[in-house]
Amino acid sequence: MHREPLRMVATNTDELEAGTDSSYDRKSELKVFDDSKAGVQGLVENGVTKVPRIFYCEHSNLSDGLTSASNSKISVPIIDLTGIHDDPILRDNVVEEVRYACEKWGFFQVINHGIPNHVLDEMIKGTREFHQQDAKVRKDYYSRDASRKVAYLSNYTLYEDPSADWRDTLAFSLAPNPPKDEEFPAVCRDIVIEYSKKITVLAHALFELLSEALGLDRFYLKETGCDEGILLLCHYYPGCPEPELTMGNSKHSDGNFMTILLQDQVGGLQVLHDSEWIDVSPLHGALVVNIGDLLQLLTNDKFISVEHRVLAMHEGPRISVASFFRTGIAKAFGPIKELLSEDHPPAYREISLKDYMSHRYTSGSGTSALLHFKL
Repeated sequence: MHREPLRMVATNTDELEAGTDSSYDRKSELKVFDDSKAGVQGLVENGVTKVPRIFYCEHSNLSDGLTSASNSKISVPIIDLTGIHDDPILRDNVVEEVRYACEKWGFFQVINHGIPNHVLDEMIKGTREFHQQDAKVRKDYYSRDASRKVAYLSNYTLYEDPSADWRDTLAFSLAPNPPKDEEFPAVCRDIVIEYSKKITVLAHALFELLSEALGLDRFYLKETGCDEGILLLCHYYPGCPEPELTMGNSKHSDGNFMTILLQDQVGGLQVLHDSEWIDVSPLHGALVVNIGDLLQLLTNDKFISVEHRVLAMHEGPRISVASFFRTGIAKAFGPIKELLSEDHPPAYREISLKDYMSHRYTSGSGTSALLHFKL
């Protein structure tokens, strides 16, 4: 994920100017941290009271000038899915709400989505229990091997990013080829399997609503293969001793078609809307839905993929579970022909997920990966 340099807020400027300290060996510090295989949680378990320099960020929670007191008066749209399968009038109303949210926000929350609260709560609990079990047990899953279907790690692009985020992740590649039952960690196996089944059903319903919001046949996006690949990311953000120096998740847009996010009640998620960071306030029982870069490309900019971030906080841990929906790695796709006209010519060339991912982390600071594929 790209990072845009912003002003730093800190109490000790000399400490933060790592580039001027010839004794600082960032690569070695990264390797020591990675080789511990215990993640950020391992630092907390060892009683860390200062944020290690590898996490120092050239932007802080409050230094970008885009957060104002007024953001508490604005909120991400909340859409009630009650009756969408039974009442055509209610469904039409929901489709209109989805269209507005996808065109103006790129984010919305859904309630009455059909997944019981106890399943959501158990998924949060299962994620917590994995990350809080003995480090010796967690280490068995720690890996940067992209071919593994179940992997625990801290920061996917740890060695490439200018700063590490204060976050660990347990990742499951669930589709098209799911892990075997024995590959799932015992502490959360049952709930991950149950939750993934239910979130996939919800995703199908949401892709139908998105298709209709585009004026297309209900099954258009599903038949395009938008949900062929499913990645489940169980994030764990430990409480941070110096949250002003780092980020929980630096600003980014998602490299997929759609994300469905379950978050606990701690807060910290923000979306960039009209040049201001807006809090996505936790709502028990709700799920956050956002459009990814690939759907912005597919819809020829009709639906927008927007930047979002997670603040590091003293309070913790914060727990969230992101379900990423994407297509096969080699499958080609481009702007939907039915959405094109003389007045709306294609804005992007046809690409594959492999094309997109190969460019995503080389697009440069502050630059959307989508710009590379513009016609």
